[in-house]
Amino acid sequence: MQNVNRKKEEATAMIKSGEYQIPPKEGFILTHFLTVADVKRSAEFYLRILEGNVVREGEPTIIQIANSWLILNVGGGPTDDKPTVTLRTPQNPNEASNFMNIRVADIRSCYEEWRRRGAEFLTEPMDHRFEVRCYMRDPDGYIIEVGQSKNG
Repeated sequence: MQNVNRKKEEATAMIKSGEYQIPPKEGFILTHFLTVADVKRSAEFYLRILEGNVVREGEPTIIQIANSWLILNVGGGPTDDKPTVTLRTPQNPNEASNFMNIRVADIRSCYEEWRRRGAEFLTEPMDHRFEVRCYMRDPDGYIIEVGQSKNG
């Protein structure tokens, strides 16, 4: 148990100091891979709306956004390390099996600012029991939850 607590303390210290990077110096980092139709178009969206920083250009493109990274690449058929899997963009805009979740300090200001930058939201922020949230779409149809937790 002491080892687990020490690892948690080390991870917390790395987050606070901004020491996480690609590739990681030790341990691991968590990224999110998105299959996209047009890498440049998708990268432009995440740079413009969320003010990310390009870590690597090309295919794949890697963008750091806040304390996380997105890997954007075109889809494709099976490969030797995923022999039965085909990657593709969302096929139905009304169905999702996963989505990014962005936690913000002030949802109203983020909503307004990101709308000014061209983000398309499904609705305005809606008040729920433990949070206020809304969803936007990226150019490939992925939904992104934007939420602000309520105090208490």
